[in-house]
Amino acid sequence: MTHAHLRRGIAAALFALTALAAQAADLTVSAAASLTNAFKELGPVFEAQNPGTAVVFNFAASDALLAQIAKGAPADVFASADQEAMDRADVQKLLTAGSRRNFVGNTLVMVVPGNSTLGLKAVADLQKPEVKRVAIGNPASVPVGRYTKGSLEAAKLWAAVEPKAVMAQSVRQALDYVARGEVEAGFVYSTDAAIMKDKVKVVATVPTETPITYPIASVAGSPNPDAARKFLDFLLTPASQAVLARYGFSKP
Repeated sequence: MTHAHLRRGIAAALFALTALAAQAADLTVSAAASLTNAFKELGPVFEAQNPGTAVVFNFAASDALLAQIAKGAPADVFASADQEAMDRADVQKLLTAGSRRNFVGNTLVMVVPGNSTLGLKAVADLQKPEVKRVAIGNPASVPVGRYTKGSLEAAKLWAAVEPKAVMAQSVRQALDYVARGEVEAGFVYSTDAAIMKDKVKVVATVPTETPITYPIASVAGSPNPDAARKFLDFLLTPASQAVLARYGFSKP
C-alpha cells in the first residue's frame, strides 16, 4: 500500500469515527405537536449551553410518538401533552425509571376562523344548524381530542357535536382546519391559538375534567442518557420556564 493510499485510508477511518461521534452526540426529542414553537426556540439555547450536542426534534401527536418509540425509533426524550400517553409509555417500560416529571400546563379553548360571522360564543353554540364542521383531535390518538371529548361529555354535548366532528391527527392539524376556514369551529390549546391569532379567534375557554399537564421523561435505552437528563433539568430552569410562559404555557 502506498503512503497516499494509507493516508486516504486513515482519513476515511477518522471521518467515519467523527460521523459516529457526531451521531452519538445528537439528542433526539420526541415532543407533542403543541410544543413545536417553544421547543424550536429552546433547542439552540440548550445547544449553546452543551457544546457538541445537537438537538433533533420530532414533533407529532403524543400517541403517534409513543407508537414510534415502542417500535424502536431513536429517541432520548419523550414529551407528551397528556398523562395517558405517558402512562402507557410507563406500562410498556419505555421510560428511564424516576425521570418522569411534569414541566408545563395548558388550557383548552374553542376557536373559530378570524373572519367568522356566526357569532359563536360558547360550546353550546356548536349545536346550531349553521355549524356543520368542528375540528377535533381524534380522541383515539390525540390528547387534545381526549380532553375535548371529556369536556363535551361532561357538558352533555358530545352526542350533538360528534356527528359534525372533523377528526384531526394532531392539535396543529385541527388549528390549520380552523385557520383555513374549512370548519366553523375547532378545539385547540390556548398556546396554539396564540401563534395564529391573526387567523383564528378564541371564543371560549373550555373547562377540562383533569388539568392539562405535560409530562416529560427520558427514554429507556437512550443512546445519550446524560444529555437527556440535562435537557429535562434545562426545561425546569427559570430561563426555560420564562420562554415557555411567553408561548402561553402555565406552570404544571
